[in-house]
Amino acid sequence: LHIGGNLLFLWIFGDNVEHRIGHLPYLAFYLVAGVIASFAQILIDPGSIIPTLGASGAISGVLGAYLVMFPTNRITILMLRFPMKVPAIIAIGLWAAFQFVNGIGAFAVTEQTGGVAYMAHIGGFVAGVLAGIAFRVIFHDPRRPRGAPASAYG
Repeated sequence: LHIGGNLLFLWIFGDNVEHRIGHLPYLAFYLVAGVIASFAQILIDPGSIIPTLGASGAISGVLGAYLVMFPTNRITILMLRFPMKVPAIIAIGLWAAFQFVNGIGAFAVTEQTGGVAYMAHIGGFVAGVLAGIAFRVIFHDPRRPRGAPASAYG
């Protein structure tokens, strides 16, 4: 279930970020976000015997970059089984708040967190937000109004 969510988030958010910055910069960003995410988890719980290798931290980085680069893009979410469109800043903001609350509450990968490395999610997300700020400056397309879908311009 966890990997399915990861793949869905990567598919939904990753394509716009990759389209904006290009294939090779996106690959480098994804890998660096994953490494930073792993280090964040290791710094919080250096004695853990639970492996911290996974895609969640890198995908969290993609979410952070998407949040900064496309904050007003509307994302379809399920609310009480009904689809509704909300701005990325709300959808991803709620996801990030959930990660922070669980990460701070658990403060480590333990039995209570079900093996989810919340601090890796937080570390990757923060790295993605910082990268997204840089990407907005470096890869801004002046033809594209802020908030317009990336697939409409390109």
